[in-house]
Amino acid sequence: QSFKLFGFLDVKNVPCARESVLYGSLGSLVMGLGHFLATSRVRRSCDVAVGGFICTMLGYWFYCRYDLAQQRIRQRMLKEGMKNRILFEGSYLDPEKEQTGSERSDS
Repeated sequence: QSFKLFGFLDVKNVPCARESVLYGSLGSLVMGLGHFLATSRVRRSCDVAVGGFICTMLGYWFYCRYDLAQQRIRQRMLKEGMKNRILFEGSYLDPEKEQTGSERSDS
């Protein structure tokens, strides 16, 4: 079963959503408890915990999505490089092909 957070964020199917919620809840616990231990003000500590949840969740969300985009770019470049290697292997365009003496004198 899927779990929808805020009614629209499907935590199971959206990349980075699960980790963001988990880190957000941990951040809210740490910040709220830390503020309570420092000040002994319950209401303000709850406000800090909610703010900590939002900040931690959004911060990790953006970090994770950026990392995911970078990973997809690297995968796309690797896939294109593998395709080009297969395409040019054994031809005169192959960069790993050892050039002979006659080919060196032409260039």
